Amino acid sequence: MPKMRTGGVVAVCLGLGAIAVSTAVLAQPYPNKPVRYIVPFPAGASPDIVGRLMADRLSRIWGQQVVVDNRAGAGGTVGAGIAARAAGDGYTLFQCNIASSAIAAALYAKLSYDHQRDFSAITRIGTTASVLIVHPAVPVATVAELIAHAKANPGKLSYGSSGAGTSPHLGMELFKTLAKIDVVHVAYKGAPQALSDLIGGQVPVAISNIPAYLPAIHTGRARAIAVTSLKRASQLPSTPTMDESGLKGFEVTSWYGVCVPTGLPAPLLAKLHADASKVLLAPDVNQRMTEMVIDSAPTSREEFAAFMRTETQRWAQVARGAGLTPQ
Repeated sequence: MPKMRTGGVVAVCLGLGAIAVSTAVLAQPYPNKPVRYIVPFPAGASPDIVGRLMADRLSRIWGQQVVVDNRAGAGGTVGAGIAARAAGDGYTLFQCNIASSAIAAALYAKLSYDHQRDFSAITRIGTTASVLIVHPAVPVATVAELIAHAKANPGKLSYGSSGAGTSPHLGMELFKTLAKIDVVHVAYKGAPQALSDLIGGQVPVAISNIPAYLPAIHTGRARAIAVTSLKRASQLPSTPTMDESGLKGFEVTSWYGVCVPTGLPAPLLAKLHADASKVLLAPDVNQRMTEMVIDSAPTSREEFAAFMRTETQRWAQVARGAGLTPQ
């Protein structure tokens, strides 16, 4: 009998090992211990609120605790890197998002992960529009007035964002490009810090996801100028869209989803998709999402993967148009 080459033996052993791991995972009820749900933004920010809702409902379905693990920093890339290095066994879920899973590739020269390679898509959770706001002391009430004010004071206005590489950052850069204005970026570690400085008057302008800024708008501590979706937000019915305000076709919507480190067997991926979809299709969850100004938008695994590829290409074009280069 001819001898099998060493490489062949190794390949066969690795294949049998992978099968053994998959079989072991599927042979036990899932989950049989707590599951970690990584949110790559700070507690209190919109992504965190969404993550805690998902974690709570999955805990109820599984009868196991799903623990939210906030790993903020660098526009969501710190948390993404941690998730990418986790074992592909189903016990680490990652709340993928527009920042770490689409925009980051255009802004960071050396990421510790490749989202297309290191993650498997489960489902999109939902989308949310942003709002362009100013401190009440800024003498503008419309997009046109803000553009005129910025052009009269080039380089003197600053805008806050929840971090470099986030949708508020790129959304404002897109606005700057289209309006041909010079406004300085101030990056924070998260939306709460950016909001605090805007309310305090340290930063006069911002674009941010609507949920984080809604209380400040309703109490008059911030003035809403325009929303970034193509239709008005139900919670801000008197606030026009950027499109209505003269920037035709302007649209910036953030999104959240569930991803996992690669390596999970197909049956477990299917279970995660089915259970996450069950959460998102529940009427009470939809109601809570609506209250948070988030449109629930579950997808198939394939649809979500394709959506993220398209978003990555789109924001790479926006970054190039704004003159942003990977750092």
